[in-house]
Amino acid sequence: MKFSLWNDRRIPLSWLLLTRQPLRLLVALAGICFAGILMFMQLGFRDGLFDASVTVHKLFDADLVLMSPRSMSSISMSSFPKRRLIQSMAHRDVVGITPINWNFLLWRNPETLSTRSILALGFEPNDSLLKDADFALKAQALKSRGRVLFDELSRHEFGPIAKWYRNGRTVETEVAGKRVRVAGLVTLGPSFGADGNLVTSRETFRQLLPTTSPGSIEIGLIRLRNGANSEVVAGSLSKSLPRDVKVLTRKAFIDFEKNYWRTSTSIGFIFTLGAAMGFVVGCVIVYQILYSDVSDHLPEYATLMAMGYQLKTLLGVVAREGILLAVMGYLPAYISAQVLYALVRSSTKLPVAMDFDRALLVFGLILFMCMGSAMVAMRRLVDADPAEIF
Repeated sequence: MKFSLWNDRRIPLSWLLLTRQPLRLLVALAGICFAGILMFMQLGFRDGLFDASVTVHKLFDADLVLMSPRSMSSISMSSFPKRRLIQSMAHRDVVGITPINWNFLLWRNPETLSTRSILALGFEPNDSLLKDADFALKAQALKSRGRVLFDELSRHEFGPIAKWYRNGRTVETEVAGKRVRVAGLVTLGPSFGADGNLVTSRETFRQLLPTTSPGSIEIGLIRLRNGANSEVVAGSLSKSLPRDVKVLTRKAFIDFEKNYWRTSTSIGFIFTLGAAMGFVVGCVIVYQILYSDVSDHLPEYATLMAMGYQLKTLLGVVAREGILLAVMGYLPAYISAQVLYALVRSSTKLPVAMDFDRALLVFGLILFMCMGSAMVAMRRLVDADPAEIF
């Protein structure tokens, strides 16, 4: 008969062996569930960090982006001459540009009067900045000096700005020591680099940060005609523009920010290491459970071998125990992770969410963890000699 890992049989031996001692089974499932939750949370935080770092980047209405070669990330942007962005208009595929000033300023909470750093974006209100179709209308309010659009997804430490504004209250506060008024709300979202965001005109931006040169910007957005190849145009502009500016495609701009957090900081490594530790802990727990189970039932296994059962059939019993443990331990871990992800999103407003790839990866790790532990535990059965046991 051809061997199958899950043969049809009247007696579910693997299930009976696992459930014979309910307390041991619960300990095993608790260990697997804990390892799964730890892997889900560590990988979720890591991926959430990378996604949160490009929250604003993804919303820009741009095909190409100009930035200074000295810029390290969104938290360390260097300026470059605005004329470089204007020079890019000479390319036949470029149909629009948007100069942006980008810096962190101190926002005063109008309720508690405490200050907190906020990311400020300055642009010309008539230019296109975000893909949001409603944003262009909101941006018209920025033509008045001292007006700002506040990100309603900013952390609560900045004050109940969105609530006050929706209630019709005039919201005024200080940014960098200058008086400003909230003229509307936008939906951008915080990141690991910025807890909140505000959008204003370049005129107001220079008022808030007088050291800003009128001829310099931190980011330049470029829009191309329909059908233009962004990579080809980026290569062409890189050759024609001076080296004091770097031309990136939209995807490269997003990857640039993600790579900073992935390679230039220890955060990504720490979260990956945490997931690996969860995997190791799970392996140890499952191995101990399966090894003890095999050891406790060696006489029964020896009896079956003496009756003529092949070794591979008995090994299949242990392997099926590993599969059952993986499935039963994964399900509560998945459900718990969904609940914890929702809690993290509501508390921190970071984009930590379950996706298919991560769910599949963690299940694969748990299955490998259980099957690997089962294979190691099988050595006790392989080395068993029925004559010595009796």
